[in-house]
Amino acid sequence: MKSPLISSARYVVAPMVDASELPWRLLCRRHCAQLCYTPMLHSNVFCRDVKYRKDALMSCSEDRPLIVQFCGNDPDILLQAALLAEPHCDAIDINLGCPQAIARRGRYGAFLQDEWSLLQNIVGKLSQSLSIPVTCKVRVFEDISKTVEYAMMLQNAGCQLLTVHGRTREQKGPLTGLASWKHIKAVREAVSIPIFANGNIQYLEDVHRCLEATGVNGVMSAEGILTNPALFEGTSPPVWEPGLEYLQLVEKYPCPSSYTRGHIFKMCHILLGMDSNSQVRSELATAQTLEDFNKVVNKLKDKYLPYHLGEKVYYDEAGEPKEEHKNDELNDCNLKLPPWICQPYVRIPPSEHIKKMEEKKIEIQNGGDELKRHYEDSEGNIITRKKMKKLRRIQRRPIKAEGQQIKRNGDICENCPNPLGMKCLFKLCKKCCKNKCFNENSDCPGHRILVKTRREMAQKYAAERNGTVYPKVQESNLVT
Repeated sequence: MKSPLISSARYVVAPMVDASELPWRLLCRRHCAQLCYTPMLHSNVFCRDVKYRKDALMSCSEDRPLIVQFCGNDPDILLQAALLAEPHCDAIDINLGCPQAIARRGRYGAFLQDEWSLLQNIVGKLSQSLSIPVTCKVRVFEDISKTVEYAMMLQNAGCQLLTVHGRTREQKGPLTGLASWKHIKAVREAVSIPIFANGNIQYLEDVHRCLEATGVNGVMSAEGILTNPALFEGTSPPVWEPGLEYLQLVEKYPCPSSYTRGHIFKMCHILLGMDSNSQVRSELATAQTLEDFNKVVNKLKDKYLPYHLGEKVYYDEAGEPKEEHKNDELNDCNLKLPPWICQPYVRIPPSEHIKKMEEKKIEIQNGGDELKRHYEDSEGNIITRKKMKKLRRIQRRPIKAEGQQIKRNGDICENCPNPLGMKCLFKLCKKCCKNKCFNENSDCPGHRILVKTRREMAQKYAAERNGTVYPKVQESNLVT
């Protein structure tokens, strides 16, 4: 391993889309995380989009060691992206573990784990061309021996560190279940490169148990650290402490409001799930500015700090609620930790979920539509779940004047995956339209691109300076 700082890391923050941005990485590092990954980056977009690349590589001196993770299936494009990122990080990771539907459609992540020859080509090309280590993050197969063979193949291709998530690509969402440390241990015993384990990490005690059970070099946390950024520190602070600390970092290193909203919600998920905090939850859903997010966190702090400090007591010495707090919602939480303390989100077992879905299906078949959950708009009209989600998204958007509202039809550019301009003469996005107008000497009034007009004007002025006559520029071509 070329970088001992990476191979010696024991506490690792996982790459998480829309959740591993710079402020969050810095927050985790301040609480004992030793290594962080960027979010998964699309290699194709990273190569062609300067703004995407600049935002993805946003970092600082505190943010090291750092691994940049890419997804993709083209060895040449992945190499091009890795070369662009190489000066800004300590290793390049190839995402072979994403199990989401978007990864299936894009043919990357865990949906490349059956294409071994392609993976050998990708890993080999990058490891031979880069001066920093190439690492991979994978999911396991059902069969332990096939998982070990898979890991050996990647090691022989040039992978210098392997992160093994002990779940198959089918284990996701409500079917997530427990990760298999047996698979991870088998891989650790078979390969000679450093191994990180991923899965079942909710407290620092889980980290120690995983290290002992598997013998890996380090342990990676994703969901666990999202609910408690002090996980590797071994503490469980009240939610407002990491929440306000994170918002201070966001002020210094701005990021999209959707990232901030997601982090605040995950840290405060127990409190925000209470009916008594429904108003605060709504305020978080519509928050857009740093001031809005600070108000949400401070409201929770003001409400629950007296309980945390012991100024208000809702349990007596015998563990029973006192008379003045018998109706307090805090008594119905049934938690080992008070609800204002950072703690993990616990999923129900897959077997329970399957049973629940089967029972619900039978109830609906027997009772018809009456048992289905109904949603209502602001006027009390029954609407679909899809419509309700759309209305909630609209509520989170900044309010625009009526004349500024633009209705998009969902069509995409003919040359790339970007949305096309609705008024574009050539049915292209602005970037492709600009290239077309430049190459073909054209104008696009819809995008206000006036290549042809400006060239004609330049030639006209040049002709006037030289004393020659040039045809008049058509004023109808000009767009104000």
